[in-house]
Amino acid sequence: MAPSIYHSLLLPDLQQILQEQDEAAMREFCEALYPGVAAEVLEGLPPEDALKVLSQCLPVKQAEIFAFFSLHAQVAMVDSIEPERLSRMIEEMSADDRVDLLERMEPERVERLLRLVAQAERADIRKLLSYPEGSAGSIMTTEYAWLPSDVNVQEALERLRLQAPTRETIYYIYVTDDSRHLIGFISLGKLIQAKPTTNIADLMQREVISVRVDDDKESVAHETLKYGFIAIPVVDNQNRLVGIITHDDAAEVVQEEAVADAYLAGGMTPLEDSYIETPFFELVWKRGMWLIILLGAASLTAQVLNYFEHQEEMNWMVLFLPMVLASGGNAGSQSATLMIRALALNETEGRVFWIAGREIRIGALLGTVLAVVSVLVARLMVGSSASYVVGLTVFLVVTTGTIVGAMLPMALKRLGLDPAFMSTPLIAALSDMLGVLIYYNAARGLIGLM
Repeated sequence: MAPSIYHSLLLPDLQQILQEQDEAAMREFCEALYPGVAAEVLEGLPPEDALKVLSQCLPVKQAEIFAFFSLHAQVAMVDSIEPERLSRMIEEMSADDRVDLLERMEPERVERLLRLVAQAERADIRKLLSYPEGSAGSIMTTEYAWLPSDVNVQEALERLRLQAPTRETIYYIYVTDDSRHLIGFISLGKLIQAKPTTNIADLMQREVISVRVDDDKESVAHETLKYGFIAIPVVDNQNRLVGIITHDDAAEVVQEEAVADAYLAGGMTPLEDSYIETPFFELVWKRGMWLIILLGAASLTAQVLNYFEHQEEMNWMVLFLPMVLASGGNAGSQSATLMIRALALNETEGRVFWIAGREIRIGALLGTVLAVVSVLVARLMVGSSASYVVGLTVFLVVTTGTIVGAMLPMALKRLGLDPAFMSTPLIAALSDMLGVLIYYNAARGLIGLM
């Protein structure tokens, strides 16, 4: 968590409170501040001191503050918390937050901890932990407001008063039948405005946009934000309501996706934690693995260059090799970036051939402009014969790089892989190899005709 004005102003005071062992002030610190602010300040302390402060407030407040710690900080702190106390804190945490934490802990420790958790909470946790990591079920919460359809408004409000303290949100209330099948929903605002004797079945909206529990979480997150929902219901394959995904959780998924794509675009494996919190050797591995892949791709370019090395009549071509390769690599990287973004927003569905045609036209136009500039530069340096070779090559590598950069991310998407794996450095490396092949073959062909 990045330091802010609250961190700078309050941390020295909190350290003083700890030195004086002022338990009342510690309790006041936790109770008076917004949980997110309290967590931000507490992250500036060693884990044992942060826990000492948290121990002075009620379990509910502890859970509220603890939920705002980064996952890295939470994992570091749980090692210092007694199992009984940790189990009470987990019981008070929201369903999705506690599952995020437990997924980062050792399975053996999770099992020991769950034995101390209340039966109802334990069953809920096990259910949420059972969903695949990339599914809608893995980010949903089971703390939703619901009503049967055969009650009136007055009775509905009484039921919601009882549900509200333990629900993530009650703005949307979902209506189910006796078997928990989702049959409609109603907003809290509409419920409050209705007459007390009106039946819920007459007020609810029956057309409900929902998602399946096994749907891809990124697609679900985009759909939630697309429609501006505060929450979206999650159903199983029999249309039974099993949970909801809230707007803030959807936004978090989209943010994580954007961060992961940024890492991949830079040619490295995404980090689970921040740069500062990631261990040294983990950084080395995640960066080095991609550098080895890129080195392998670059070695193919070296092999192509080696093939043409002994053709002395083409030695002048080395002068323009950086210009040719940069043109193709840059054009391919631009296309790849645009396609990865378009795929993330689901803008390419059913438009593969249209996009391919568009990128060919764009590549041809850009290639023509760059070819003219390249011809002028080459003519000034080595003469007219070479200039036509350079110009033709630049046209071909820009056109090829543009279409390859656009199509490869789409091909990965079709194969069920993350399009962002086709990173900018990898596209550039592939464009370099194609560029060398095109360059020397174009030279042999043109010079042979001249």
